[in-house]
Amino acid sequence: MNEKELQAQLEKEGFKHIFLWHDDPGKVYEKHAHKGAVSFYIMKGSVTFTSGINKEVGAGERFDVPIGVEHSAIVGHEGCDWVVGEMIEGDS
Repeated sequence: MNEKELQAQLEKEGFKHIFLWHDDPGKVYEKHAHKGAVSFYIMKGSVTFTSGINKEVGAGERFDVPIGVEHSAIVGHEGCDWVVGEMIEGDS
């Protein structure tokens, strides 16, 4: 899927805030949790979730973050381009 198709899919699923995001290699997201549903499509690169969620997600994959589960993440060596969907704006 391309970015527009991914955005349309997330809108169809009821996500209220959808945006494109880029992270440089090695970006670290400290431990946190989400109050609402958050979904990530990885367009390029990868990210590894840890501390409550143990999963590596790479290009072409989608990951739906469980509501309320504390986790951290680190972006892979290529960086990461994401399409992000949030049910609650500012929750990712």
